Amino acid sequence: MHTFFKTGFTLATLVLAGHVAAQVTFYENEGFQGRAFTVEQPVEDFRSLGFNDRASSVVVLGERREVCDDVRYGGRCVVLLPGQYPSLAAIGLNDRISSERPLRGNERAGGHRYAPLPQPAYDNRRRDNERLFQVPVTSVRAIMGTPQQRCWTERQQVEQSGGANIPGALVGALIGGVLGHQVGGGRGKDIATAGGAVAGAAVGYGVGGGYGAPQTQDVQRCSSVPASARPAYWDVSYNFRGQEHRVQMTTQPGPTITVNRQGEPRA
Repeated sequence: MHTFFKTGFTLATLVLAGHVAAQVTFYENEGFQGRAFTVEQPVEDFRSLGFNDRASSVVVLGERREVCDDVRYGGRCVVLLPGQYPSLAAIGLNDRISSERPLRGNERAGGHRYAPLPQPAYDNRRRDNERLFQVPVTSVRAIMGTPQQRCWTERQQVEQSGGANIPGALVGALIGGVLGHQVGGGRGKDIATAGGAVAGAAVGYGVGGGYGAPQTQDVQRCSSVPASARPAYWDVSYNFRGQEHRVQMTTQPGPTITVNRQGEPRA
């Protein structure tokens, strides 16, 4: 969502825009993209919200949340600490969450149930009796995502010369001999070995192009896939009381931004 920078120190954190009372926000796509919904209370069945088995990233604010891959907190459950989880695939829950609930106060959860530590999340909700200011935005830059590479394998025809392929015949003879040697026993074994070698040589000759037949092989090809036309985020600058601030936002800002008396952004 947003990463907040302040002159004099850097606080690599997440800022939730537009979700003032958010406790947990689930997103349909990785990287906090796509459709989203925000709740404070338990949700025992995501089907009631049309979001069952659809969450791919999540932001948790304020308290731990337990998420489960079955309704009514059944199945496999994982505890999420406050922070941002840009990919639920990393904890085996991509498109699998069906219910969630907060873990209040000292409610215990086994250590094995905790997800890996998340990235920190900046809570931009308004505090009680906090004085807020509207500050003009001085610059906005749309930051586009980086292109990705897509690779695939194609079957490609390879032309062979019409002459005899001696190395191919030798390899074929060796393979044929080994296969033939495994058939029969005693004198019959020797005959089978010789027969296998002759047949293998013929196969090696043909595969190597001895008969002039076109051959094929697998070839890997790659191409660059352009990034989405939608910016990954907006890099926003503003000046408050003579100090320059920057914030990265997933939604395009208006002409002003709301901050507290320390210049920290607020929703």
